[in-house]
Amino acid sequence: MNEPAANPHVPRPLLEARGISKSFPGVRALDDVQITVHPGRLNALLGENGAGKSTLMNILAGVFPPDAGEILLAGQPVRFKNPRAAQQAGIAIIFQELNLVPGLTIAENIFLGREPRTASGLLDAARMNREAAALLAEVELDADPRTPVGQLRVGAQQVVEIARALSLQARVIIMDEPTSAITRHEVAVLFRLIRQLKARGAGVIYITHKLDELKEIADDLTVFRDGRFIAARTFAGTSREEMVRLMVGRDLTDLFPKTSTPGTAERLRVQRLSLRHPGRPGDFLVRDVSFSVHAGEVLGLFGLMGAGRTELLQAIFGLHPRHATGEVWLDGRAVSPGSPRAAIAAGLALAPEDRQREGLVLSHSVAENATLACLAKICRYGLLQPAREQELVGGYVERLRIRTPTLRQAVRNLSGGNQQKVVLAKWLATEPRVLLLDEPTRGIDINAKKEIYTLVDELARAGLSVVMVSSELPEILAMSDRILVMATGGLTAEFGRGAATEEAIMQAALPAGKN
Repeated sequence: MNEPAANPHVPRPLLEARGISKSFPGVRALDDVQITVHPGRLNALLGENGAGKSTLMNILAGVFPPDAGEILLAGQPVRFKNPRAAQQAGIAIIFQELNLVPGLTIAENIFLGREPRTASGLLDAARMNREAAALLAEVELDADPRTPVGQLRVGAQQVVEIARALSLQARVIIMDEPTSAITRHEVAVLFRLIRQLKARGAGVIYITHKLDELKEIADDLTVFRDGRFIAARTFAGTSREEMVRLMVGRDLTDLFPKTSTPGTAERLRVQRLSLRHPGRPGDFLVRDVSFSVHAGEVLGLFGLMGAGRTELLQAIFGLHPRHATGEVWLDGRAVSPGSPRAAIAAGLALAPEDRQREGLVLSHSVAENATLACLAKICRYGLLQPAREQELVGGYVERLRIRTPTLRQAVRNLSGGNQQKVVLAKWLATEPRVLLLDEPTRGIDINAKKEIYTLVDELARAGLSVVMVSSELPEILAMSDRILVMATGGLTAEFGRGAATEEAIMQAALPAGKN
């Protein structure tokens, strides 16, 4: 193990976790791990999905107790019975998978469980909304604090999580993939806030798979692998290649294995597709979009938050039949999916952006999730055939390298990368002709990303058409045969492979009148 060299200029640790171990049914999540956080410094916690990072963060935040080990806060042993106790001690966490109540407003979510009261003990809604508005201004989120969180897109909800953590005035802030679904502008705002937190003496634990962003904010590194502590170092002088090697235990070359070549036959055609805004008459989420995709082609779709990328895929998949107009053609035949069931029957599949809320039933098993969209394949006379289910799901678990102790393991117990693979298994089991992927690598580690890139390349080589939404420009540039760019609900540019640059794509993605 590599410990950072003693530095007389580094103050006494603000938080220490020593010898932490934790097991779940069938899984040894943590085995004698450690981490140290100093005031005014950011410690980047790195590792693949399943390395144990989020498990440790949940222990530090009081979500569940460790099986062994100790936690020291400002040198004093602490043991939290619940998240409220951790918050009261000065520890706040921003979860990767959003921990908000959709039916409550932004303000109600920010102050949930500690709402301001009047002198008579009643809820002080005016003060709560006023303080929430000030926090939203600080994180530069243009939204009314009285807006129900469920009406916000995933990226905006993640900014609300950040605002809630700031409201706690915590000594230790834990950030679990905070930039996985937010725009570049929002990332810049977050980094400014991180610098302010460090300047006032707070300690930050920062989990990310985007290694390139660390150069702006990181002071220290801690690396986990397979639930074990691997190394602790200062960030300065540690190369990206060394970080990857510590995380995966080997060099990772050819991250983007693009070998497929699209065919000439047209597989999917979308003509003049529009999607009316359900709450604003005369406004459109998607406006007059037309494009085509060939067999074996990977079509990249890029745009900033609010561009309409997710809504476009949802409309194609038949999720908004009352508000959508236009035509969808598949292999030369007109199809008008009025529901996901009809879309699946036509040969379409959609892996959604929010895998936990929209792609999985977390309390169900791997097998149950992987067969949700193709039950007819594993049933006979209306009865489930366990042998067929085992054969079908077992094949995809092996093909996609899904790490699970058993097919009966609840999906909620898998890492984010393995959850995403279960989503892909579910849709591949329907044998689609067009696969719609909405942010397929959001919040997963670099090795899992490589495996998904390889899978997409293999599928395209076999003739499947892929439409891939991504907020990561290197991913879009490397994996796409063509790139479409959206802004404010419409298409603004199209680039062939090799003809696009990050600057040109970003320029096309900016709404008119913005620099």
